[in-house]
Amino acid sequence: MTGDVETKRPDKQAPETAGSATWRRFIPIAVVAAALILAYSFGLQDYLSFKALADQRDSLRAFVENNFVTAIAIYATVYVLATAISFPAASALTVFGGFLFGWLVGGIVTAFAATTGAVSIFLTAKTAFGDVLRKRAGPFIAKLAAGFDRDALSYMFALRLAPVVPFFVTNIAPAIFGVPLRTYLIATFFGILPGTFAYSWLGQGLDSVIVAAAASGRDVALGDLVTPDITAAFALLALVAIIPPLVRRLRRRSA
Repeated sequence: MTGDVETKRPDKQAPETAGSATWRRFIPIAVVAAALILAYSFGLQDYLSFKALADQRDSLRAFVENNFVTAIAIYATVYVLATAISFPAASALTVFGGFLFGWLVGGIVTAFAATTGAVSIFLTAKTAFGDVLRKRAGPFIAKLAAGFDRDALSYMFALRLAPVVPFFVTNIAPAIFGVPLRTYLIATFFGILPGTFAYSWLGQGLDSVIVAAAASGRDVALGDLVTPDITAAFALLALVAIIPPLVRRLRRRSA
């Protein structure tokens, strides 16, 4: 009498190779790049210009007045998508929000939409590049990343408060330097509030600027709204935000 011999069948599903895993991690960033190319191909930059706002201001305001909730939803969706694909229109869109909804409502909606879009591109960059670049970085970059991680919240606040740093740069750089998501989220939302409400306030008073520009026969530009005083105020806020980590470093050196 012979016993039943149990034979093991080989697993038909082969383990995922390192190459395919590496390839898959770049899918999100490829989608973002494709969306950015499509946005430029369809001329999104023309629709998000002050000239387009000036040309369509009456129809836009009529639409907002008759469809307030829908208008907010459309604006928030456009802002999230533009931020998520790193389309360079944050300042203009924020001014648009103030123009269409007033500085308070426009600022609140913009803050949440901008943070949502920023978190999306942060997670995309972290998935695609973060670990790879940190592992291949030299000693200097590794030291810089460690310092950024130790004082991440202060550095993030400084970057968010300073309008001289492009918004998409401050969305991606923290992912490369290993900033935790929680820190990134807090610093982004609260760090952009001063600038968001300032640009929304500018947007609320945009009507007079449009009229003046039309009278002089030229198009409205962001420079017509941003004064040297406002730029200096933002720079001062960024300086204040970066003081705490500098003080800590000086204390460690003197100890």
